Amino acid sequence: MAITMHSYGLTWTDRDGTPRASGVSYDQASAEHRRDELAAAKASDIEIVPVTPGQRLQPKA
Repeated sequence: MAITMHSYGLTWTDRDGTPRASGVSYDQASAEHRRDELAAAKASDIEIVPVTPGQRLQPKA
């Protein structure tokens, strides 16, 4: 039985209004943990986004 790996990145907006995107990919649990850290830091518009290997997310404009 094969295990399929799913990777996720995050996009968000810093408290000062700067759009950001993660430079690394996470598994589901780690992405959720990072989302919670960003929320605690008062970031907004936080989204967990599925990514493919080698894909680099861009901040929202």
